Amino acid sequence: MKLLAFVLALLPILWLMLALGVLKKPAFKACPIALAAAILLALTYWKMPVKDCVTGGLEGVAMAIWPVSLVIIAAVFTYNLCIATGSMEKIKKVLTGVSKDRRILLLLIGWGFGGFLEGMAGFGTAVAIPAGILCGLGFSPIPATVACLVANATPTAFGSVGIPTVTLAQLTEISQGSLAWNTTVQLLPLILITPFVMVIIEGKSVRALKGIWPITLASGIAFAVPELLAAKFLGAELPVIIGSVCSMAVTILMARKNPQSREKEYLIGNKKQEEICQESENRITIAEAVKACIPFILIFVFLLLTSSMVPPLHDTLGKIKTVVQIYSGKGGTPYTFTWVATPGVLILLAAVIGGKIQGADISLIGQVFKDTCRQMWKTVVTIMSIMAMAKIMSHSGMIAEIAGMLVTLTGDFYPAAAPFVGAIGTFVTGSGTSANVLFGGLQVETAGSLGLDPCWLAGANTVGATIGKMISPQSIAIGTAATATVGNESKILRKVMKYCAIFIVIAGCVAYAGSRMR
Repeated sequence: MKLLAFVLALLPILWLMLALGVLKKPAFKACPIALAAAILLALTYWKMPVKDCVTGGLEGVAMAIWPVSLVIIAAVFTYNLCIATGSMEKIKKVLTGVSKDRRILLLLIGWGFGGFLEGMAGFGTAVAIPAGILCGLGFSPIPATVACLVANATPTAFGSVGIPTVTLAQLTEISQGSLAWNTTVQLLPLILITPFVMVIIEGKSVRALKGIWPITLASGIAFAVPELLAAKFLGAELPVIIGSVCSMAVTILMARKNPQSREKEYLIGNKKQEEICQESENRITIAEAVKACIPFILIFVFLLLTSSMVPPLHDTLGKIKTVVQIYSGKGGTPYTFTWVATPGVLILLAAVIGGKIQGADISLIGQVFKDTCRQMWKTVVTIMSIMAMAKIMSHSGMIAEIAGMLVTLTGDFYPAAAPFVGAIGTFVTGSGTSANVLFGGLQVETAGSLGLDPCWLAGANTVGATIGKMISPQSIAIGTAATATVGNESKILRKVMKYCAIFIVIAGCVAYAGSRMR
């Protein structure tokens, strides 16, 4: 009976793997079917009361709308508005005016700027935009795409202003700050080695590190340490944003001190592009650069001012909320709608103010917002479906069945496999947030069965989910579209798979070692 319950509980997840990975169905069509399967199983095999099933699903939908979808729409709206006002082009020109060394540009654009875009917007922007810029500068398309996919394998944990981690914390009722800290600690070795891997990919050998390893090391440290501190003291919204900004700043400063590369083979050889870089550097003033970045600056300031670092404002705004009991079953807890001190509202406010400063009128801002909502509706349907499914599976006991069998199969070595589980979730859904929703509860249940720290295993799931981003078919498709390499998806997947495997092994070792020490 236990084996039958395990197999039945897995059916919605197996369907997603089949539909998305083999049948190539879009997520917004596959996920509602998985939700329907979960509802049917919960009502029949697990004998879940209809009222509890409905309210459990509604609890997931409520969480998907506020704050998850709100943050996603707000983040992408900010990015789209910057494109509409022409600010994104100015930001690109500033970045490409720093150096002519391809390796430094890769660190600056693919690693630092890519991390910043992931922290602010996510949903493919961190691969598409940097990869497109790099190809425009004369980089080989396939290595550039692979490098950007690898670069995206650590920031996703705190992408879209921390939404994967925030969502998992809410779903599992784990402290957001503790989860952010545990996740960042496990990501630390991967953050440090990623810049080195990127340079090796670009140079096609370890030789590419010659003459640039100090900048490469500094770029990783400048990302990792601020991210660690931000996770410790600020929570899940700002770690990647702060880390990426610090990494870009350190990379630029070190490149300025050593402006001429001694490794001529790594210089951009296209004379026209060199001239463009030089012209861009002369044309964009500091005032213009600040104006171009003003929405992102305001987001940073608003999130910082309303964080726990400023208790008076944080506590006052936090009181503007509505508490509702949605789930009617045993163990249900009230759900809180925080109306002002939530990232989505703050990002929207920053985007509108920033857009006005950049010269956008209300009609343009309104049109961009409408277009963004139309652009994101499929994503919203996907998230609503998968979060409703996850809640129903959790409340009905399906997740507990899966966790129990995994404990039986792996025993004390389960923590080593925890990141792999998270990676499967992202490979299937294409989203770190969805992977956390899909398997986060399972990790916590398993931790309870093994007597381990649930926060540590939840963090391991997030680490695995962010690693899985590099092999997600959706991410690869975005990368090939941005670099005009459509048709080379399988080639890119083969190249990036080995780096994914290395990262998963490292993450598994860290997760296992950490679980023994806690």
